[in-house]
Amino acid sequence: MASAKIKKGDSVVVLSGKDKGQTGTVRQVLPKEGKIIVEGVNVSVRHRKPSQQNPQGGIDRIEAPMNISKVAVADPKDGKPTRVRFEERDGKKVRVAVKSGETIDG
Repeated sequence: MASAKIKKGDSVVVLSGKDKGQTGTVRQVLPKEGKIIVEGVNVSVRHRKPSQQNPQGGIDRIEAPMNISKVAVADPKDGKPTRVRFEERDGKKVRVAVKSGETIDG
């Protein structure tokens, strides 16, 4: 797998699937599986029966991992999806949004 251009804490836009168009913050990146977990996106619902550990039971909402190719980094300028490239600025390697040329790392 190539070096990940999406990191924890990035703002991303979902490109395809049932949550297409939604934006969220990256909670976790799973590079070995090529998956990503985004806050509030790809939420799966589990109905739990009451048990000894959970006597109330109820509905659990869990953010499931999704393929990293289904998301793109949100452009810092306008929030639309953009690709990312690496450039050297002031002697440091930084991530840059292709559309606007803005640095993503800060």
